[in-house]
Amino acid sequence: MTLNKNVRFFLTISSIMMAMAIAIGAFGAHGLKTIVDDSMMKIYNTGVEYHFYNTLGLFAASFIMYLKPDSKKVIVASWLILVGMIIFSFSLYFLVILNIPVLGAITPIGGSLLIIAWVLLAISIYKD
Repeated sequence: MTLNKNVRFFLTISSIMMAMAIAIGAFGAHGLKTIVDDSMMKIYNTGVEYHFYNTLGLFAASFIMYLKPDSKKVIVASWLILVGMIIFSFSLYFLVILNIPVLGAITPIGGSLLIIAWVLLAISIYKD
């Protein structure tokens, strides 16, 4: 099986993002738990959950990209998943770790990108 550069890139990034999700989740469970209150841990864990779910989704999008290598929509959707996941999850991580509440205002941008990405991926699967 030969992977084109886009598939190889997104599978590699997905693997790295999964390793990061595990490490960041473990840091929260073991390092932050004693430092921040329960409401902040809930926010942090929301970031970790979305990080995991969308990393798995990015793996799936990579395989769809393999099946549909000429679909620009799949490539754009994959980029939007990656960027949306980073904005969403990392804004929550930094909000909790750095205690900067204004970062919560950035989180919906990431969520919006994720919604757009998944709708675009659905359209590309159905129409292309």
